Amino acid sequence: MTANLNWGILTTGWIARKFATDLAQSRTGRLVAVGARQLVDAEKFARDFGGARAHGSYEALLADPEVQAVYIGTPHPWHAAWAIRAAEAGKHVLCEKPLTLRRADTARVIAAAGRHGVLLMEAFMYRLHPQTRKLVELVRAGAIGEVRLIRASFNVLMAFDPAHRMFKRELGGGAILDLGCYPVSFSRHIAGAALGRAFAEPVGFQATGRLHPSAGTDEFATALAVYPGGILAELSCGSTVLNDNSAQIHGSLGWIDVPNPFTPGLLGQAETITVHRRDGTKPAVVEIPSPGVGLYAYEADAVAAALARGDREVPEAPWADSLGIAGMLDEWVAAAGGNYDGL
Repeated sequence: MTANLNWGILTTGWIARKFATDLAQSRTGRLVAVGARQLVDAEKFARDFGGARAHGSYEALLADPEVQAVYIGTPHPWHAAWAIRAAEAGKHVLCEKPLTLRRADTARVIAAAGRHGVLLMEAFMYRLHPQTRKLVELVRAGAIGEVRLIRASFNVLMAFDPAHRMFKRELGGGAILDLGCYPVSFSRHIAGAALGRAFAEPVGFQATGRLHPSAGTDEFATALAVYPGGILAELSCGSTVLNDNSAQIHGSLGWIDVPNPFTPGLLGQAETITVHRRDGTKPAVVEIPSPGVGLYAYEADAVAAALARGDREVPEAPWADSLGIAGMLDEWVAAAGGNYDGL
């Protein structure tokens, strides 16, 4: 039986608010505290979400004895430090993606979680949604034959704003870390499903990208990964060129169209995927329900379920996969000409 879990939220931005909203819809999670750099911000957040305790610092949140697990939703550059501090405080950690700015920092966070015996999960929320679980099931069952090509694109067309976190280097800006991590994660997960694993490591990776001329962070990027068995993955991400958030999985017998791969059921809505067959039979439309449950609720319940089993990793997002994702992102950022030195 899965036990209830007391959560603290570290920071009060949009993503933290979305997590708190969905946490209330989870089967296991209870918000007990929130921490912010300014007490007034924590107090407002607490009032908005049922009167949780408000702490005027992140340190105070981590010292709260009632908090069992911490959700970290700060900008990317602060993920590593606070994930390590949370582990040292004995708190289980759900940290927004990307887990850190670089592979070396991801390794440090994983080492801290192992050293202190806490659960650590990188918050790729889409992996826990029933749509992704259905995709894995279809691929493993051979619904489209042998997987040959994975195409995944996460592009959000935006007006350039030098102060926006998507473009601002000091906040870990750039499309690759913010958006490209999703196609990378998706391709590893689906290639792994085709090979009977939780994820797959590429045997080849080529990438490029374009830096914004004034911001100096990547604004559009593409990559090609080659996975064992000759599975290819075409990946793209960007903030100024396309408005395309989609994926397709092509196999020897057919293909699967996934119109909304990375934010399925964001507001509790149903999703639809289509399985096409190359033999000319009528495509199968598969509806994926998520009635009344926001996307982030699945993460909270997955953390609680893993802890109830005595695990410190969530099967859909293991530590070795986070380390591999970070390595691919390092290569992609470098190929695009970017870096996060000094952050």
